[in-house]
Amino acid sequence: MRVLISAYACEPDKGSEPGVGWNWVVQMARFHELWVITRATNRALIEKSLAKEPLPNVHWVYLDLPRWARFWKKGRRGVHLYYCLWQLGAYFRARKLHQQVGLDLVHHVTFVNYWMPSFLALLPVPFVWGPVGGGESAPRSFWRGLTLRGKVYEGLRDLGRSSGRLDPFVRLAAQRAALGLATTPQTEKRLRALGSRQVLVFAEAGMPRRDIEELGALPIRERGRLRFLSLGRLVHFKGFELSLRAFARFARRCPASEYWIVGDGPERRRLEKLAQNLGLTGKVRFWGMIARSEALGKLADCDVLVHPSLHDSGGWVCLEAMAAGRPVICLDLGGPAFQVTEQTGIKVPANTPEQAVAELANSMLRLAEDPELRVRMGEASRQRVKRDFEWGKKGELMHQIYGGIVTQAGDEAC
Repeated sequence: MRVLISAYACEPDKGSEPGVGWNWVVQMARFHELWVITRATNRALIEKSLAKEPLPNVHWVYLDLPRWARFWKKGRRGVHLYYCLWQLGAYFRARKLHQQVGLDLVHHVTFVNYWMPSFLALLPVPFVWGPVGGGESAPRSFWRGLTLRGKVYEGLRDLGRSSGRLDPFVRLAAQRAALGLATTPQTEKRLRALGSRQVLVFAEAGMPRRDIEELGALPIRERGRLRFLSLGRLVHFKGFELSLRAFARFARRCPASEYWIVGDGPERRRLEKLAQNLGLTGKVRFWGMIARSEALGKLADCDVLVHPSLHDSGGWVCLEAMAAGRPVICLDLGGPAFQVTEQTGIKVPANTPEQAVAELANSMLRLAEDPELRVRMGEASRQRVKRDFEWGKKGELMHQIYGGIVTQAGDEAC
């Protein structure tokens, strides 16, 4: 088939949204002839990768707005407005492309955001939207423990989603989509509320086979003090204050244990002070921002991943830990709750901060007291990642989805 992929974020050898865009291109190029619309700023990295591993049946369309229309955009500043304008430009480029080659299907893959429009839904061909996320929310009972910065962030995020629900172009994208792919059940509900007729929960995150094999080769630790690990940006919604307070409770029962935190961000100083006030000096170590290879080394030196995120569509770090055979303790929220099962880790209900802290501490204790359970969960985690999150298998499933959509569209046309 002739397929157009819209991937605003698309870069090789990256995680998060740039990795999502790139990996969907690589996978669907196995089956179809692709035209990929992406930002011109991604071109250098893409062409460098293509020089090593060509994708001969992919046609790249690099698009950016004129300089006069983007001079005000710097980093994250203005990105949402720029993205909407870029989507409009992508539509006109795609419409001309359709007239030239006759597209069979259009697939929007990034941004992974349900409350911002994709004008490509206006094209007269089947439209696949997603996987998109963003429907996950921090429970209101947790807001009272946030800093002013965190409360402002959550308030603006809710405001943005509310405006998205009122945006006629967002509703149009949802209603015209032959299939909406939602990263979590929470986003699925929001897509249906916008008018999507067919919605499937389909995880955003995935892992290349070579990464799964590399992490799968890490041995399970059998000696040394028990170590918990968290990786991620030190921002309020990652919930590291909850895990620190939980570890403080747990450490009273298991004083020889340690908690390592890898990452950096605006919350770091506050979290370091909290650890000191909780009497965790020498037990908690902040490693800061380090290279991925070093971070994987830290993962190899730890036993359990703790990921108490309040809202997270993807949860890539959970997949990496699972591939390495490490059980995951997370809140029963968002993407991590979809990835982690009872066999691979422990999901803690998020009713109130006090309840969550107590149950996170109990989960730590449960895994500390039962090494065999850690091993069983670790092995189940490895198998789940291989079975459900390897990019090659996700690509095969999406290929089947494409075929079903185009066949259905042909039947309806007849």
